[in-house]
Amino acid sequence: MIVDLFIPCYMDQVFPDTANNVVKVLEKLGCGVNYNVEQTCCGRTAFEDGYQSECKAVGEKLIREFQNERFIVCPGSYCSGMIKTIYPKMFHNSSMHNEYKSVQKHIYEFSDFLVNVLNVTDVGAKFLGKAVFMDSCKAVNELHVKESPRVLLSKVRGLELMETDDNCTCCGYSPAFTNYNEPVSADMAMNKLSSIQQTGAELVISTDYTCLMHLQSVAEHVQPNIKVMHIADVLAAGW
Repeated sequence: MIVDLFIPCYMDQVFPDTANNVVKVLEKLGCGVNYNVEQTCCGRTAFEDGYQSECKAVGEKLIREFQNERFIVCPGSYCSGMIKTIYPKMFHNSSMHNEYKSVQKHIYEFSDFLVNVLNVTDVGAKFLGKAVFMDSCKAVNELHVKESPRVLLSKVRGLELMETDDNCTCCGYSPAFTNYNEPVSADMAMNKLSSIQQTGAELVISTDYTCLMHLQSVAEHVQPNIKVMHIADVLAAGW
């Protein structure tokens, strides 16, 4: 199977090693990976800041770049949720209706693709540590992705996976919210960090680096012992 890879722009610019680990896992599982070097962004940050016409132009570019009728794997629920749930509001019954429907149909968040398309639960990873898996609001509410990352992580040798009492609460990240309501956003992150610390875990794993970046930026000031990792980095460990 050949799949197309859509890498979130923040991962491309800040966490390229994680993107490489996504490829590493997919190739180990027998997938050929196609990466269109012209890809840029899904437009979500512009959309949430109110720049909807600019977002639509970015979305049109993305849609044109993924018209291969192949599965599209995205290691970020923030972006795949945008395409699944927000693009219909912009492109339904437009001149790009059929094209956007094709992309919407074929795109999958990384862990969801592994478990529910490839039917893989164990990638052979080994990682020693005690960790909390943090749900992304976008993953749960827009993509209904909750069990697949936990299934994959439960098979990682040496990893002790913990749950917090408030795992369904938000970490406080959203571009507009974080920019314009910084004190509230930071307080939400600190509440999340407090619940994580109570488990004894020193690592937070998520499907979405937007949440992890926000949590890490606050943790550096209040709980520097807590580190973050994307699920792809954990699944690529110990081979």
